[in-house]
Amino acid sequence: MADPCSVTRRSNRWGGTLVDVVRVMEALAEQGVTVLFKADAERMRDGVKPWTFVANGLPFHEGLLVRTDAASVESCLEICLPQLRERGLVVPE
Repeated sequence: MADPCSVTRRSNRWGGTLVDVVRVMEALAEQGVTVLFKADAERMRDGVKPWTFVANGLPFHEGLLVRTDAASVESCLEICLPQLRERGLVVPE
């Protein structure tokens, strides 16, 4: 049985591609970045952007804070991963 947290790039039900979230989080942590993904039950119930992604670089990358709330995990990644790459971090595809 496949690990539900570790998905390889493939098409998802919305026509986009899925990213290996665990691999992304591990790669960022190895570079000194703390990463949090959150699914908020109350916001999900209310239909309001239930997913939150936060990447904080303290103490290794002072001033690094990337955060978004979005409707899906994929949307969080589409918004935040380019910002992390622009700041010089290596993020797996």
